[in-house]
Amino acid sequence: MPSIDWVREWRLSLGPWFPWLFFTAYAVVTMFPFPRSAFTVMSGVLFGPVVGFVGALTASMIAAVTSLVLVRRYGRERIQPYLRTPVARGIESRLSRRGWLAVGSLRLIAACPFSLANYCSALSSVRLVPYTVATLIGMAPGTAAVVFLGDALTGSRNPWLLALTVFFFSLGIVGLVLDAKMPVPAEGDSATTGADPRTR
Repeated sequence: MPSIDWVREWRLSLGPWFPWLFFTAYAVVTMFPFPRSAFTVMSGVLFGPVVGFVGALTASMIAAVTSLVLVRRYGRERIQPYLRTPVARGIESRLSRRGWLAVGSLRLIAACPFSLANYCSALSSVRLVPYTVATLIGMAPGTAAVVFLGDALTGSRNPWLLALTVFFFSLGIVGLVLDAKMPVPAEGDSATTGADPRTR
């Protein structure tokens, strides 16, 4: 296995076009059931904390929004049979009751599969703009934590970045606890969920 230092030197040898290629691949591949964390860690390893975070968050947002639009327009019937697992049913239940609040809390919880949350959101009545905003706010802390962790693997020991990594991972734990304690609105409460009743 190559060392982390060798990987970063290899990246530098590829020229200025490589970040664009990497983050394009990040956005495309993570629209499918592929672990997003692998790309997020490599963002920190290859590009450092600033470029890695901005690129990873941008690629994730493109993947999340594109998945929602494509599944809603073309793939409802094709995707739905694959969402019969207990995890998928749990996500779907939260989305139907809480709408965009569920999107934000699911994004904050790092253990929630990225693509699965996208597909379930597409099959729910969560509207595009609340979904996009909740996704951005919910994903930012976890993405930052994983990117900063990837940068630390290269030998970087910036104490501020290490402290931020711990803080952002802690936010994910807090999000998990708060989500478990939040009251679940009754079905049909579109004012709370941000769902459009006309889409039901």
